[in-house]
Amino acid sequence: MFTKKVLVSALFAAGTIVAVVTPVSSMAQIDVQLNFGPPAAQYEPIPAPRSGYIWSSGHWQWDGNRHVWNAGSWQVSRPGYYYSAPQWVERNGRWSYQASRWDRDGDGIPNRRDATPDGKNPRWDRDGDGIPNRRDSTPDGGVRRGDRDGDGVPNRNDRFPDNPRRN
Repeated sequence: MFTKKVLVSALFAAGTIVAVVTPVSSMAQIDVQLNFGPPAAQYEPIPAPRSGYIWSSGHWQWDGNRHVWNAGSWQVSRPGYYYSAPQWVERNGRWSYQASRWDRDGDGIPNRRDATPDGKNPRWDRDGDGIPNRRDSTPDGGVRRGDRDGDGVPNRNDRFPDNPRRN
C-alpha cells in the first residue's frame, strides 16, 4: 500500500514538472515591442577575421526592465547561408527586436516563413524576374498572359491565337 502511494505521488510530481516546464519552453521566442528605441550602439573594435567564423557585433537586448548591452561574439559560419545580425526595427512608432538568424537565400525572410528559401522557385516565378506568377502579367517572359502566340492580340480577340503570323 505504501509503495503504491509513493508511486502515485512520484507520477503526480513528474506530471506537475512537465506541465510547468512545457509553457516555459514555448515562451523562448518572445516578441519584444517597445514604445522607445534602444540607446546608441557602443563602440567595439572588430577583431581580426577567423577562418570558419563570422563576427556578430554587439547589440542591445531587453531584459524586461531595461536595455542591456550584449557584447559581440564569433558565430560558427554555415556554408550556403547568410547571417542576419540581431537588430531593433522601428515600425509605426513601435520598436521590435529581431533576433539573429541564418538565411539560405539572403532575402531577409526567415527560412521557416520563406516561400522560396533557396532563392527563385520556378513554381512561383517561372521567368525569374522577381514578380510572383500570380501578379506577373508576363509570367513566362515576354509573352503576356492571355496571348498564347505573343503577337500582342489577346486570345479572346485573336482569330488564330496559336499563330503569331495570322490575326
